[in-house]
Amino acid sequence: MNPTEIRNVLRSLLISAALFLALSGCAGYSGQSSAEPYHHLVVLGDPHLPGRDIEKKEKVRETINSWEDVEMVIAVGDICSFFGTDDEYQAAREYFDKLHAPLFPIAGNHDYFYAHPADSGGQLVAGTRAWQEERLEKFKNTFGLSSYYYSRHVGDYLLIFLSADHAEFLSGLSDQQIDWLQQELANNKQTPTIIMFHGPLQNTLRRYRHWVNTPSFVAQPAETLHAILEDNHQVFLWVSGHVHTSPLEESFASPINLYAGRVTNIHNKDMNRGTIWTNSLYLYHDKVVVKTYNHEEKQYVPHLERTFVPPEF
Repeated sequence: MNPTEIRNVLRSLLISAALFLALSGCAGYSGQSSAEPYHHLVVLGDPHLPGRDIEKKEKVRETINSWEDVEMVIAVGDICSFFGTDDEYQAAREYFDKLHAPLFPIAGNHDYFYAHPADSGGQLVAGTRAWQEERLEKFKNTFGLSSYYYSRHVGDYLLIFLSADHAEFLSGLSDQQIDWLQQELANNKQTPTIIMFHGPLQNTLRRYRHWVNTPSFVAQPAETLHAILEDNHQVFLWVSGHVHTSPLEESFASPINLYAGRVTNIHNKDMNRGTIWTNSLYLYHDKVVVKTYNHEEKQYVPHLERTFVPPEF
């Protein structure tokens, strides 16, 4: 083995070790130490790997790797192209293995919900519950997770990562996960909290397409989640994908994103068609700044920058 090959092997081992430490149950993770007065989180909306135009997605990864202050990369579901097959999971693992910062993934409907194409004639139909549970295990194993829902403390904030795992809703939470969420929030009443989930909160977009704000395209069970958020005023941001809303859509960043007068939904476009955009969350002690980056034009979009003040206790 020549020196270059040895360096490549060592680098791969270091990346794998970083992913393991970040994702294998380190509940006390508080971000990398940094001279910067913030924690920089990059959000990837619906990667759909390998999907369309993998070269464009690889350029996005290279750009993120060039940002030296990135502490976490969050993928908000639909990491797999369609069915959550072994080949799709392998493509996803290969893609994220080359990411420099630790990855924090959550599952979307395309990662577990649908039957194997060989059993469905290539159609997107719900799989059996046994198949769905098997795919959720595949999700955990692929990314080295002890659970597909988890939380991390980063600076002054609690980040909660929820995965779609409902047997019927495309973007729903099982009773078991709902119970865990309620307990996690009860234990952190005084900590400003950001929730990551595949589906958005209901009515946080205008109905610019016929399926927007319908039961399959909002977080479920909607009434239960509404009651939870009403009881937990520490939650002030909800970060989601699923709907593939472009920053060019007028309700991508608008007053309609505010849910129940307190929780702002940060929407994220998918990575599978057209221009790829990513949101960056900068967590400061007294504010969260959200910036939207256009990867085709290679710049942040000034008019989409937003600042959110966390609740005080």
